[in-house]
Amino acid sequence: MDNLSELIKNVGLTNQVRLEDIPAIDLYMDQVTQLFENTYHASKRNENEKVLTKTMINNYAKGKLLFPIENKKYTKAHIMLIQLIYQLKGALSINDIRIVLEKLNRKLDTKALAFEPIYQQYIRMQDEQVQTFQDAVKTLHQAVEEKLSEVEVKDQAYIEQLLMVTSLINMSNMYRKLAERIVDQMEGTKDIK
Repeated sequence: MDNLSELIKNVGLTNQVRLEDIPAIDLYMDQVTQLFENTYHASKRNENEKVLTKTMINNYAKGKLLFPIENKKYTKAHIMLIQLIYQLKGALSINDIRIVLEKLNRKLDTKALAFEPIYQQYIRMQDEQVQTFQDAVKTLHQAVEEKLSEVEVKDQAYIEQLLMVTSLINMSNMYRKLAERIVDQMEGTKDIK
C-alpha cells in the first residue's frame, strides 16, 4: 500500500470550521450550509455526497440538538454546535448526541457559558489528534506488513488492504464503544438546572 500517505492526506483531517471562519454576523441557513460545504468539500467521498443540508439542520433543531434559533438566523454558537454535531454524528446516534449536548445547549441558551474558548480548545485538540492518527496508521501499517511477511498468501496487495480496513474499523469500534459508555455516564449524571 504505497499510497497510504496520499490516502491520509486526501481524507481532509485538518478540515474544520474554525472560529476565524465564522462571520461575526448571524447567518441564514443557506449561508451556514455553504460555510460547511466550502470547509468540507475536499474531504467528501464523492461529488454527490452532501456535507450539510437544510433538512439536516432542521432535524437538529427539531431534535433539540441546537438551542432555539431566532429570526431564522444562526449565531456563532449555533455554528460551533453544528460543527460538533457534524463530527459526533459519524459515530453516535442522534439520541446520544442530544445527551452529550443537552447541558451545553442550556448553558448557551441562557448565556451562562463562554463557548468560544472551549471551542478553540476543541479545534486545537483536533489538530493535535491528526498527527497522533497519522503516526498510529503508519504503525498499524507496519504491523500489517510484518504479519503478512509471516504467511504466504496470494494476492498480497488485497490481503494487506483487507487487514488494514478490518484493523481500522476495529480501532474505530473500540473508540466508539468507549464514547458510548461516557455518554451513558453523562445521561446518568444529568443535573436538573
